[in-house]
Amino acid sequence: MGTATSLIDRIFGGPDAISRESRPLYMQLQKRIREAVAEGVLKSGDTIPPEREIAAQLNVSRVTVRRAIDDLVKEGLFTQRQGAGTFVTDRIQQPLNYLKSYTEVMAERGQVAGSKWLDRSLGLATEEEQKALKLTEVDEVVRLYRLRTADGQPMALELASLPRKFLDNPFAISASLYQTLAENGFRPVKALQKIRATSIDAKRAELLNIEVNSAVLYIERLGLLKDGTPMEFTRSYFPGDSYDFVAEIRNPGSEDE
Repeated sequence: MGTATSLIDRIFGGPDAISRESRPLYMQLQKRIREAVAEGVLKSGDTIPPEREIAAQLNVSRVTVRRAIDDLVKEGLFTQRQGAGTFVTDRIQQPLNYLKSYTEVMAERGQVAGSKWLDRSLGLATEEEQKALKLTEVDEVVRLYRLRTADGQPMALELASLPRKFLDNPFAISASLYQTLAENGFRPVKALQKIRATSIDAKRAELLNIEVNSAVLYIERLGLLKDGTPMEFTRSYFPGDSYDFVAEIRNPGSEDE
């Protein structure tokens, strides 16, 4: 309790600081919170004190506190996880210019990448897989479906399909798919990606520990070998409040193209 009280004081400056201005109280709370994040008082991943404690210490209603926090959640500054509370969004910047595995991206951030296997199987290619991977109806694919985590927290759902000739055994993957492919001489060297915003259904929301119909990024990636042969078709769902996909864009007429 003492720690929470101290943090509330550092963020808001006490009830007097909140009540002196003429603007609505919830807007004053939001201003203080934004400043606390900008100044490093609240850092990415930090959990904020419970609404009831903020309301009690600042002598404002819980409705006011809830409105302030709900608006900041909508902005993406805060993230709410069922059973875990409200915390400062720890956004992951994932480059689109370089073909990196999830494990490699997390390692660069100093986080431990993990997986919960949801399915590892071998079967005939579906129509979608046939079209993407240029296969026939009698070709087989390995499917790898898993929940990706960072430091134990759910971060993405990933379903990868690969022609059997590139990966014969779905249980050969221990951690990084790209590492295993590289060891076998089949790591993709480039990829085509499609990204769109969508809402998450109940089953996937439960796996990601987010609210049903939350905004997510759906990404289709087609990994290609050097000669252009498609060898990996991956469909992923990323919580919209956790990821920034970054790409370098150049003028086609620039000298350093």
